[in-house]
Amino acid sequence: MTGVVEGFATIIAVITLGWGLARIGLFDLAAQQMLSKLAFYVASPALLVTVLSEADVTTVLSANLIATVAAVLVVVTVYVLLARFAFRQDLADTVVGALSASYVNAGNLGLPIAAYVLGDAALVAPALLLQMLVLQPLALTILDSAVAERRLSPWQIASRPLRNPLTVGSIVGVLLSVTSTPLPRVVHDPLELVGGMAVPGMLIAYGISLRLGPRPGTGGRPRLLWTIVTLKMVVQPLVAFAVARYALDLDGAELLAVTVIAALPTAQNIFVIASRYERSTVLARDAIFASTILSVPAVAIVAALLA
Repeated sequence: MTGVVEGFATIIAVITLGWGLARIGLFDLAAQQMLSKLAFYVASPALLVTVLSEADVTTVLSANLIATVAAVLVVVTVYVLLARFAFRQDLADTVVGALSASYVNAGNLGLPIAAYVLGDAALVAPALLLQMLVLQPLALTILDSAVAERRLSPWQIASRPLRNPLTVGSIVGVLLSVTSTPLPRVVHDPLELVGGMAVPGMLIAYGISLRLGPRPGTGGRPRLLWTIVTLKMVVQPLVAFAVARYALDLDGAELLAVTVIAALPTAQNIFVIASRYERSTVLARDAIFASTILSVPAVAIVAALLA
C-alpha cells in the first residue's frame, strides 16, 4: 500500500501547488491555458520520444493486453451509445467523455503502483503503450476532424495524425525503439529536460483550473459526470477482471495487475486534450478529480481481495 499512498500523495501535492498559485493571484486562467499548451505542444511530445525510445514495445503483446483492450472497448462502446442517445453530445464532446471514462493514469500512478504494489513496473507497459500508440492517436485524429471548420478530404483525415505533436512524438519514439537506435546525448538530454515539464505542467494547470473554474461537481450535467465516473471506476475494472479470470484464465499477479491498472483514475492529460480542443474541459477536470479520489479505496480493495 505504500506505493499507492506515495503515488497519490505526489500528484495531489503538485495539484495543490497549482491551486495555491492561483489562490494568491500569481497565476490566472491565461496562465493555465499557457501551461496546457506548453504541455500539449512541447513537453509531452518530448516526453513521449524519450520514454518510448527506451521502452520495449514488444511487451504490449502480452496476455493481459486482451483483458485491457476488452475493458476499454466495453466502456467506450457503452459511453458512445449513452452520449448519442441519452446525453445528445456531439462528436468532439463524445470523444473527450469516452477518454475520461476509459483512459487510465498509467504513467504518473500506474508506474509507481505497479512497482510497489504489484512488484513489477513492467506490468503497466501494455496499458501504457496501448494508450499512447493506439487510443490517444485515434482520439486526436477524430477530434481534429470533428473541430475542423470545413469537411476534410480522406487524405487530410489520414494525414491528420502526422500533424499532431503527441502522435508524432509517439511515432518517433516507437521507431527509435524497434530499430534499437539510441538518441545521441546531445539530442536526448535536452528532450529529457523539456519532457520533464510535461507532468508537473499538466498538474499545475489542473490545480489552477480547480481554483479558478467552477467548483468540482458544479459544472453542470451531474448525471453525465457520474456516468463517466461509474464507467471508469466500476465497469472498467470489473470487465478487465472478468475477461482476465474467466476468458483468459489468468490468476495471481497477472490477474491482480490487470484489475488494479483498470481501477486507476482518469489521466491528467485528458484535461490537457480537452483544453486544447476547448471541448468538455470542466467535465474532463471533474472526472479526473472524482476518479482520483475514488481510486484510492478502489485500488486498496482490489489489492486486498486479489493479492
